[in-house]
Amino acid sequence: MLDLDGCLYVADVAVDGARESLERLRYDGFTILFATNNSTKSSEVVADRIQSITGFEVAPESVITSAAAAATMLTPQDHPVLPIGEAGLVGTLVEAGVAVTEDPREARSVIVGLDRAITYDRIRRAAQAVLLGARFIGTNPDATFPTSSVPTPGAGALIAAVERASGTAPEFAGKPYEPMRRAVAAVLAPGPTWVVGDRAETDIAFGKLGGWRTVLVLTGLTARIEDVPSELRPDHVLDSIAELPRLIGG
Repeated sequence: MLDLDGCLYVADVAVDGARESLERLRYDGFTILFATNNSTKSSEVVADRIQSITGFEVAPESVITSAAAAATMLTPQDHPVLPIGEAGLVGTLVEAGVAVTEDPREARSVIVGLDRAITYDRIRRAAQAVLLGARFIGTNPDATFPTSSVPTPGAGALIAAVERASGTAPEFAGKPYEPMRRAVAAVLAPGPTWVVGDRAETDIAFGKLGGWRTVLVLTGLTARIEDVPSELRPDHVLDSIAELPRLIGG
């Protein structure tokens, strides 16, 4: 089970050896899943993106997004939802049969993900809906995500704005939280599971939640194992995913 940004690629550039590593794992009989906290794209778009950047062919069914995990949290009493996010979040909710609204007085729940076109009015509507009693769900707590230079604000930054304005803490859907664990566990193949990612507080914590083996790669936001708290130390540390088949294939 692999993370994407900072693990397979950074921005639009593949990590050296990513395609060869994935092909070797598939040849060795591993089932490969991709679990991402990025809610801006649908599973289909994410699968296409992985293939376009790395050259490795991916089925959409192998991709679990935080938007999909958020959709599984909703009951009929949580409809309609006021979503703050990009096309991937809204499309995933609609595909799951979730009713959506832009009216904070109608909303029974609010789901906030990354929205790179966010406006004050959108934050206002989300906060007002929560103040009026709507359930508050965040796709993921990531304050930033990696780029080729300086990290850029992530969904957690927008969620924090709504939390501060409404005085209500959110529930979270993505890694390292239980909704994502359930979504991943539902499609896991039998046998030992390895969780690979670049963030200790999400990827490694997620692996520990599931009781799975954990691998930290140093190609993303975590550059030194010394920066990782002792309680989040992974089972293994690799310079990059290129070393993964040698670690787990033997």
